[in-house]
Amino acid sequence: MKKSIGILSPGVALGMAGSAVASKFFLMALAIFFSFAQVVIEANSWWSLGMNNPVQMSEVYIIGAQPLCSQLEGLSQGQKKLCHLYQDHMQYIGEGAKTGIKECQYQFRHRRWNCSTVDNTSVFGRVMQIGSRETAFTYAVSAAGVVNAMSRACREGELSTCGCSRAARPKDLPRDWLWGGCGDNIDYGYRFAKEFVDARERERIHAKGSYESARILMNLHNNEAGRRTVYNLADVACKCHGVSGSCSLKTCWLQLADFRKVGDALKEKYDSAAAMRLNSRGKLVQVNSRFNAPTTQDLVYIDPSPDYCVRNESTGSLGTQGRLCNKTSEGMDGCELMCCGRGYDQFKTVQTERCHCKFHWCCYVKCKKCTEIVDQFVCK
Repeated sequence: MKKSIGILSPGVALGMAGSAVASKFFLMALAIFFSFAQVVIEANSWWSLGMNNPVQMSEVYIIGAQPLCSQLEGLSQGQKKLCHLYQDHMQYIGEGAKTGIKECQYQFRHRRWNCSTVDNTSVFGRVMQIGSRETAFTYAVSAAGVVNAMSRACREGELSTCGCSRAARPKDLPRDWLWGGCGDNIDYGYRFAKEFVDARERERIHAKGSYESARILMNLHNNEAGRRTVYNLADVACKCHGVSGSCSLKTCWLQLADFRKVGDALKEKYDSAAAMRLNSRGKLVQVNSRFNAPTTQDLVYIDPSPDYCVRNESTGSLGTQGRLCNKTSEGMDGCELMCCGRGYDQFKTVQTERCHCKFHWCCYVKCKKCTEIVDQFVCK
């Protein structure tokens, strides 16, 4: 039995070949688009709530206006669900993010990387895609900021689902002192911050043993370190009662530490952060096993820090060109280290400050304005 053989005309053959090539290019373009979209999505962050955001505008709460949660950029699906359930919390999530960003910029003001923000919803730019010490600190301090803001909002009666702290009376508190007042609700602040901040990481699914899975574990660890730092630094505050300030009676409550103290503690953790890697079981372990294993309050990282000396679009480094430096300092703010050996320019500037202040009865302080010409130094 003979097999029948079909022969295509040249025109039809070319048409099918062209169609196949076009289809191949279409699939490639589609793959590139989705990979690019994924990068963009992952670059977004809830940190953007701490920048100029609709959550801080009163008009978003007007009845009939566009729903609040649909206006907020940078939220993951889980965070959007929490937003719908707890809309009154979102303002304080934003305040917490803002507190964390400001503290980051204070702590790193004399470093080559100074926690600069960029004008998009990633807030810190591509530098956060590297699992470095700086990324570890940023995750920790922003999570800490949310605990701080939420705990205080509860105490001030701003939220419908929480109030003053219900923390148990400390065992070492003198028996004749009263345990009451209205303390910062750190338990609620900790729980909600954990639910909201960790939601993005818990939603992401990656192959066990992949770099992405290591980043998730790193981020979750540093989020927890930030929250625990706020929790552990909270202390008992007391107020005296009695005739003419005799302090015959004291009322005490639980109070958050000043956030600068939290930032200082996390900066120390940054300086001693542990380098980690994934083991065969998909767990983070120390690169150098001779050191003590990091606790839940320590910071961890998986990538070396990039060179922050020069501008680099791929790493997100802004470089140090144009940064002010201290000519007489031998520390990181000194011109030698800050400018990475490139040298510096000197210029004079006029500074105005208050001086010769006097107290006048009653009750104000009057100052004069003094000006002086000072030398300043800027990295080349």
